[in-house]
Amino acid sequence: MRTQVAIIGAGPSGLLLGQLLSRAGIDNVIVERQSAQYVLGRIRAGVLEQVSVEMLDECGLGARMHREGLVHHGIELLFKGARHRIDLHDLSGGKSVMVYGQTEVTHDLMDARKVQGLATFYETGDTVKLHDFDGARPKVSCVQDGKAHEIECDFIAGCDGYHGASRASVPASALKTYTKDYPFGWLGVLADVPPVSHELIYANTGRGFALCSMRSPTRSRYYVQVPLQEKAEAWSDAAFWDELRRRLDVEAREHLVTGPSIEKSIAPLRSFVAEPMRFGRLFLAGDAAHIVPPTGAKGLNLAATDVKYLSAALIEHYRHKSDRGIDDYSRKCLARVWKAERFSWWFTSLMHKFPDAGDIGQKLQEAELDYLVSSRAASTALAENYVGLPL
Repeated sequence: MRTQVAIIGAGPSGLLLGQLLSRAGIDNVIVERQSAQYVLGRIRAGVLEQVSVEMLDECGLGARMHREGLVHHGIELLFKGARHRIDLHDLSGGKSVMVYGQTEVTHDLMDARKVQGLATFYETGDTVKLHDFDGARPKVSCVQDGKAHEIECDFIAGCDGYHGASRASVPASALKTYTKDYPFGWLGVLADVPPVSHELIYANTGRGFALCSMRSPTRSRYYVQVPLQEKAEAWSDAAFWDELRRRLDVEAREHLVTGPSIEKSIAPLRSFVAEPMRFGRLFLAGDAAHIVPPTGAKGLNLAATDVKYLSAALIEHYRHKSDRGIDDYSRKCLARVWKAERFSWWFTSLMHKFPDAGDIGQKLQEAELDYLVSSRAASTALAENYVGLPL
């Protein structure tokens, strides 16, 4: 078959790109190694920057998000047993974030693609291959339900994540990667209980980091920092709730509602960037090109920004016969990626307990947090980065 853009990966970045291109009249096909149910079952981020909210609106898919999502004008930092609010809205000049789960974003995009009858190949497994993207006639091949498919296209968009086929298809000599692995992970629990607070709480404690977040007024997502060697199955619900309580302030402990976990898992933390993000007619986007620690809520939002730049570049190519956006895609994306990597690294380093930091590490973090919440300039820097830097 023939299409204009072959998109590898049916996660939120691939689906969002497909929707933006389709609305611009650009044919596209999505190829996904997993089933649609598997993609929807992945528990991921839940904080959307304003640019991500605006992109869903641009796709005509913002109605449910605005109806069910939770607009947040601030976050709380907990240290030395007390909470301090960062007023994102005031400090960033009127910006806010939206709490709306990545699963819901994916669901909205997937439903829209199905209604429009746009071509999507699910459950292709490890058969996805990228061909000739360094020339004028790239192709994607895959096998679905035992039947081989070859998709001829003008461009390939690699939105298939860290372990996908897209980046792996690039010659090693053409790629430079940067990686930092952190010596701990996040043990996360999803439960149908009301949130302990109406805004997110980021906690720095002598026992380690904790995060209190939510997906809705009746569903909460909580995390505690644990060593990498820990196993989620070794933690009972009771043990998790007990450890979370130990990392909260008195008021939060009193308001914490516990219940059986719907999902429990441990996520490692990593910083990763691949440069460049364009190779001939292949473009990398989202986790295929970069990963950030979840502390700064940047992963999905960075992917959305990549898609914004890429969709604009491809629309410019087809409508105006200009490749200026295509030629500038990698540079523009990476300028934003590295700023988000810096912020996520800084926020992670500030809020977590590092094994080799000792008592002085905790005191230095607390001193920086004291300065952060008492200085409008420092609080503004945090707020500007958290809500998303200008494009």
